[in-house]
Amino acid sequence: MGTESQQPVAASRLSDAWGGLAAMLVSLPQALAFGVAIFSPLGADRAAEGAVAGFIGAASLGILAALLGGAPRLISTPCAPAAAVMGALAARLVVSQPPEQVVLLLMVAALISGALQVSYGAIGGGKLIKYIPYPVVTGYLSGVAVLIFLGQAPKLLALPEGVDLWNGLIQPAIWSAPGLLVGGCAIAGMSLAPLLTRVVPGPVIGLASGIAAYWIAAAFWPELRTLEDNPVVVGTLPGAGAGLWASVSGRWASLRGLDLGQVKELLMPAATLSILLSVDTLKTCVVVDALTRSRHDSDRTLLGQGAGNLASAVLGGVPGAGAMGPTLVNVNSGGLTRLSGVLAGCFALLVFLLAKPLLAWVPVPALAGILLVVAWRMFDRKSLELLRRRSTAFDFAVSATVIAVAVAVDLIAAAGAGLALAALLFIRDLMRGTVIRRKIYGDHISSRQRRLPSELDNLIPLRSQIVVCELQGSLFFGTTDQLFTEVEPDLRTKRFVILDLKHVQCVDFTAAHMLKLIEDRLHAKNGRLILCDLPPTLPSGRDLEEYFNEVGLVKAKRFVSIFADLDAALEWAEDRLLEEAGKLEPHSPVPLELHEIDLLRGLEEDAVAAFRSILEEASYDKGESVFNRGDAADQMYFIRKGQVRIMLPLDGRKKHHLATLGRSDFFGEVAFLDRGMRSADAVALSPSMLYILSRAKFDEFSRSKPELGAMLFARIARALAVRLRNTDEELRALREA
Repeated sequence: MGTESQQPVAASRLSDAWGGLAAMLVSLPQALAFGVAIFSPLGADRAAEGAVAGFIGAASLGILAALLGGAPRLISTPCAPAAAVMGALAARLVVSQPPEQVVLLLMVAALISGALQVSYGAIGGGKLIKYIPYPVVTGYLSGVAVLIFLGQAPKLLALPEGVDLWNGLIQPAIWSAPGLLVGGCAIAGMSLAPLLTRVVPGPVIGLASGIAAYWIAAAFWPELRTLEDNPVVVGTLPGAGAGLWASVSGRWASLRGLDLGQVKELLMPAATLSILLSVDTLKTCVVVDALTRSRHDSDRTLLGQGAGNLASAVLGGVPGAGAMGPTLVNVNSGGLTRLSGVLAGCFALLVFLLAKPLLAWVPVPALAGILLVVAWRMFDRKSLELLRRRSTAFDFAVSATVIAVAVAVDLIAAAGAGLALAALLFIRDLMRGTVIRRKIYGDHISSRQRRLPSELDNLIPLRSQIVVCELQGSLFFGTTDQLFTEVEPDLRTKRFVILDLKHVQCVDFTAAHMLKLIEDRLHAKNGRLILCDLPPTLPSGRDLEEYFNEVGLVKAKRFVSIFADLDAALEWAEDRLLEEAGKLEPHSPVPLELHEIDLLRGLEEDAVAAFRSILEEASYDKGESVFNRGDAADQMYFIRKGQVRIMLPLDGRKKHHLATLGRSDFFGEVAFLDRGMRSADAVALSPSMLYILSRAKFDEFSRSKPELGAMLFARIARALAVRLRNTDEELRALREA
């Protein structure tokens, strides 16, 4: 039993070992190349130091990021964005600082970047970073690819120090034939590897091809057979153990000499690096989730990446991220848990310790060739297709701008351009949509106040002076002009503009000012701006009604009204229209007699007397419940005096207003007709007097006076038909709006 349970665990560990080994074989040549690329601006003699930094980064990142991260199969290693940002920073700093000081500043920048990544994970930034627009991200990565190409092409040609790429290209005489041969073979080996085998990773074949080409070239160029003054190879690596520790501890001791100005200069590059590495990592995690049907923890992943980059910087390594190539190789080779990532880091450390003398002979043009292939694959050529369609031309312009700024200035400036363009993309998308979710005119919608037929007949021609606009999204400087443009035609023909704000996410001062302009236009023609359904709090935590008070929109001297819901706003506007026309019937304190009830109006006295014999009377105080949803009853009610509101209970103690009924109206007909449970609540809005008719008494009455029973059913059916027609008209208006 115990042996059987141990077998799956052993198999899992073996799979992790194979996955980690395969991932190390992919990541190590690139880590070596990226380290050399970062240190190369400091001089050709620094290539070996860069190679060591690449190994340290691969080992420390691989182990710590896997142990602490939130994506079990992720392989973390030095990567292209790190090489581009750190290499550009090194090139900029070396102009005014000695190489040793530049190495120290690079370490500080990596520390700040790692600390920022930890903070992103701690505050939940893993979810936010994924929302950076794709055109900005692809522009960054393509810019990184171009910078890598510009930085590695001179190494492929083995140009003399001090000769830039453009001058070197026009002087073929200074090109290094061995460098071209070695680099070309590395490029060919890495490019053709997928066609030759799926067992050995492409970077390994590329590096092996470059090394083989180097030793073939050495047969014809004797100077390639020695390490001394040989610019084509990495050179003797700094010693491990005490020598390496002394170098790292010396840098830490030098930190005391840094001033605040130097640290401030590193903040923007470090922030740029932290965002690029985080995006690169999370992009890889999303791909792995899709392949393995799993789900990573974004915030924990960033915590692990930050911790790995901090450790790498502390030990003198270069920063990195969760890399796509090694991670996919790990998954395809059987890696199942975070142990595969830890083993990838351990294998990298083992190679460094055991094969250090051989690593000195690694050709720099071969590493440059590998990076050129990486750059070619990283450049997003699909983004060029965005230029073919007018709808995506702006997205192409965003990517192209980020690339151009990265190349013409640096990645730090490209970061600023990217953030600015991301804001423009956001505003553009908001402006493409409409902030008016639905617009309904008053002759297609009415309040839930059930009015008497005479009052309703007077109201119908007046309701066209009302317009309801249900707003959505963000009311801010980017959308206010759009809203005003869409509402302006109504300001010329309508007197009551109702803005329903329940779906509004934010409001700024520009939007509040625009609402004042609408109010001024309406007040000039004796109209009113009405706001309803204000969210209790916006996503930002702002109290919207309090904000409108602060900006002066709803002060006493302003002509703006606020209501709790749309129905209350409509009822108020309808009452004002009827009042101005002299057609609003006041709420009389005198209770109606039975013959004045609309449903029984016009009956003979003996018929009214017959109905009175089966009716009961009841009185309810304001706020008193007449019945509740779920009650078992069969009574129908006629209102003699007061008002009754019908409410539909919802989840979370909320209620939906179905109707407000006044004198002469009736309710409770559903349970009266089917003798089922009450479907809604009925509450007295004011002191009310009611006639009550039970179904049991009505059935007994109908047996003795069937013609009167049939007449009452017919009148109820006709009244319900009118209500349903009105409801259908409102539903049609809502669907078409």
